Amino acid sequence: MIDYFLPEGTDIDATTRDLLEIGEFARDLPGVTGTNAVVGGGHQRFMLVYNFEDATSGYGQILVDVEDWHQIADLREILGDHLAENYPQSGSKVWRFVLGPGGGARIEARFFGPDPAVLRDLSERTKAIYAEAGAVAIKDDWREQIRVIRPVIDTATARRLGLTQGEITQALYCHLSGANLGVYREGDALLDIVMRPVESARDNVGELRDIQVFSQVAGGYVPIGQVVDRFDVVFEAGVLRRIDRQLAITAQADPAPSVLSGDLFEAIRGPVEALPLPPGYSLEWKGEYGNSQEANAGLAATMPLGFGAMVLVVIFLFNAWRQPLIIWLTVPLALIGVIYGLAFSQTPLEFMAILGILSLTGMLIKNAIVLIDETDTQIADGKPRMAAVTDAAVSRVRPVSLGVLTTVLGVVPLLWDPFFKSLAIVIICGLSFATILTLIVVPVLYAIFFRIGRDERGGAAGPEPVPAE
Repeated sequence: MIDYFLPEGTDIDATTRDLLEIGEFARDLPGVTGTNAVVGGGHQRFMLVYNFEDATSGYGQILVDVEDWHQIADLREILGDHLAENYPQSGSKVWRFVLGPGGGARIEARFFGPDPAVLRDLSERTKAIYAEAGAVAIKDDWREQIRVIRPVIDTATARRLGLTQGEITQALYCHLSGANLGVYREGDALLDIVMRPVESARDNVGELRDIQVFSQVAGGYVPIGQVVDRFDVVFEAGVLRRIDRQLAITAQADPAPSVLSGDLFEAIRGPVEALPLPPGYSLEWKGEYGNSQEANAGLAATMPLGFGAMVLVVIFLFNAWRQPLIIWLTVPLALIGVIYGLAFSQTPLEFMAILGILSLTGMLIKNAIVLIDETDTQIADGKPRMAAVTDAAVSRVRPVSLGVLTTVLGVVPLLWDPFFKSLAIVIICGLSFATILTLIVVPVLYAIFFRIGRDERGGAAGPEPVPAE
């Protein structure tokens, strides 16, 4: 995708011309099969994690279709260099789909406070830090200030003619945008009937003083120049954003294609946090770092409940404490296979990988329960305890291995899916490696915890053998 930003208030025709040129250039690149452009706002949401930009005349977006996703890295560099060289006045960003939670800029610093001017100053200083660190696609979500023509009303004259500010504003709006007179039905479509002056009159600033406004006191129309002293050209914010009713501005940036977002964040974090904040102003990190912190906080709040429930279930199942302790001591063994699998495949530990680790925990607990329950059963039947430990491990190799094999084969097709690849690697590598260790480590821990000797025999029946004297 190509996000193309021109200064706020840019005529939409200028944005359209640039996008058509960029789209034509992109289609001539090798590997590109087509483009789809939209001007004045983002595309309709075509996947869950896509966040479209707000509607504005200075923004456009191009979707670039390619033959093979391996070509995206080279195309990003080519398109980025082309935009930087030929459209220096724009703020452009070439990026690939984010397959998972996220979207938007990778680096975001959000400032809260009551004064728009102070917030914009903090944002500009933050963007300067971004630029010094080598970031690209630097912008903020308030965009640039726009020029507006503001009438200065002679309140005394307006009051004498019985005119309010709302009536004067309405007259200006009708002249520039038009007034709705009714609705025209054409088939199933309802079209507004709008009356407004011709384009030459609307585009001529000198015509503003000749706009007619109806006065009840005068009994007719009077030129608006009688109640407006002058028209000032001023700059004002086109966008002001609030979060929880508090003004908030977000300074955004992305790392260069050859730079990791974590390295860029570490480079700019200290200088940004060192910016002096006036009383009543605060800084909050968003982007990848902020979203990660929020996600981790959410997991930290709910994971203890899930793990606590699993611990209680295992304790109630065996009505003892040593068997559950053995089971939970084997669960971390899965991380060995997970780490090596992710490292060899060069796959990041992303959201789906974390989800796979949580699922892996339940699978390992199931395997350990099957093995320990078989051991307890054989000891309760009177078999020598050391023989019961080894025989149970041997007898459970086939069912446990076949269960693992079916699970692994079930997720193998996901290895070629970019979204589920990390989950598949976690389950395949973690479950395979941990299962082998489980068949070895669980019997060893069982013998250690219950102090089993080679010639010891189980006495009374029950799920928890009594250690020998």
